[in-house]
Amino acid sequence: MSERDPMNLILWRHADAENLPSTLAMNAQADLQRELTERGHKQAADVAEWLRRRLPKDALILSSPARRAIQTAEALTDSPRIVRDLAPGATAMTLLGTIDWPNNNQTIVIVGHQPALGQLASLLMSGQEAYWTLKKGGLWWLASRRREDESQVVLRAVINPDLV
Repeated sequence: MSERDPMNLILWRHADAENLPSTLAMNAQADLQRELTERGHKQAADVAEWLRRRLPKDALILSSPARRAIQTAEALTDSPRIVRDLAPGATAMTLLGTIDWPNNNQTIVIVGHQPALGQLASLLMSGQEAYWTLKKGGLWWLASRRREDESQVVLRAVINPDLV
């Protein structure tokens, strides 16, 4: 079997966001409205600039409906696709089902939340879900490829927003 181009999946955790007052800590609606901090806006802009130089023009940018995720995605594109299934509380399997990866040939960027992003990274890299952590504003770039009838997931990059 011949090699084909790798299918790229970028897991991008939302950047630094406001804390919820303790009186609203368990309020899911209030959590969805949290905005990026000044530091978060800088993190998102820096990582978006790094991505912009590397992403194909037809990359699909998907965002959680949480305000902080949308603001992070908007640093990269004016029109991220908002996907309810990427909201806080999603599971790794929900994320995987939403994007149909690796069957989708398009490069996909998911802007979302912990612990689902870390669990998805661990599932794809090791075959088991574990609590791996993506730093706020950071990303993991994974590629799926097929070599000699074997599916492989390759880690292409891990970006810390404080180092770009």
